[in-house]
Amino acid sequence: MAASDAPQPSRFRRALGAVGRAALLPVRGAGYLVRSGRAHQHFFLPVLNGALGDQLAARFDRRAIRMSFRRGGEDVPVADLRLSEPRQKTVVFVHGLMGDELIWQTGFQDAPGSRRYGPRLAEETHCRALYLRFNSGLHLSENGRELSRLLTELVSTYPDAVGELVLVGHSMGGLIIRSAGHYGQLGVKSEALRVDSTEPALPTEKQTLTLNSQLLTQQAPWLAHLRSVFLLGTPNDGSWLEQNSHFTARLLERINLFPTRFLSKALNQRSNGIKDLRYSILVDDDWQDAHANDLTPPRTPVPPLPGVRYHILMGAWLRSTRPSALREYFGDGLVGQGSARGHATFGDEAALPEGASVRTAVFGQQHHGGLLTHPEVFQYLKQWA
Repeated sequence: MAASDAPQPSRFRRALGAVGRAALLPVRGAGYLVRSGRAHQHFFLPVLNGALGDQLAARFDRRAIRMSFRRGGEDVPVADLRLSEPRQKTVVFVHGLMGDELIWQTGFQDAPGSRRYGPRLAEETHCRALYLRFNSGLHLSENGRELSRLLTELVSTYPDAVGELVLVGHSMGGLIIRSAGHYGQLGVKSEALRVDSTEPALPTEKQTLTLNSQLLTQQAPWLAHLRSVFLLGTPNDGSWLEQNSHFTARLLERINLFPTRFLSKALNQRSNGIKDLRYSILVDDDWQDAHANDLTPPRTPVPPLPGVRYHILMGAWLRSTRPSALREYFGDGLVGQGSARGHATFGDEAALPEGASVRTAVFGQQHHGGLLTHPEVFQYLKQWA
């Protein structure tokens, strides 16, 4: 008998099977939710910190994340990293808002045995991959200063182990890398020279100026190792989503009715880290300014670093058949393409500092999170990192 002549299930059996499958859907759905919940338990603290991390830190809440290198799901002090391979290229991965270090390593829905950018890059290029976790609810500049301090500690502890330094940031992580570069360039103060005991207890104005001139600064040492920065879906000129949230909160507040005031207050409970995304505020002075809450707040330029290659990787979420203005505005769904390109920062090639360069790549049909798993993005990292 031919295979096509095999007896087919009766209509009754097919209907019974469909009913059985429908009856099992709630059970299977509940099982999926349980498995998903277990797989994403590590996201609870990062999400909480992204939403309310500034408030947790202000209360010294134990749930507030402190920036640290991570290994095996645990914070690792720099001294315990035990880096030994000499002059090895070191790639530091920095996650985005409400993320953690695991986004660079694995995912719940990834194919069994598959690995993401960090482990694959380490294996295929023989580089050293390091991962950070930080409180994404803090101001971008607060995390930027802390990242600069941590990288300084890294290269100071392992001066012979860290070769070229490569920084890879997704979304907010890219902004924190840029802020760290700004504070790294400002440098660290050297120890003040001791005042001779014969000097007066209260120095004169002239003596004070002399002492201040002796508080020399030097560039943070990690910048001497930095060669490349990869910005994946980074809102270099601000987030349209946060701009709209800010405008909505201000509008509701101006209407000045109890319901609108309540909604405005609720909207304004979002963290400082989220608020800074409006125009990518990377410097303390800007969010401390009296006009920081204006519709057009002050924004200190943070130019590229000299001698560093910048790679701007962005997604194009909408199909190419959509109007170009629409595709440009929505970008990867969360970050507009114009903002990702960073016209205000990277747009003028003639203004780039000596040795700096900018390369841009667009990945079609990719949303914001998809930039973390796209095979072409990995090949780009492998080629240029």
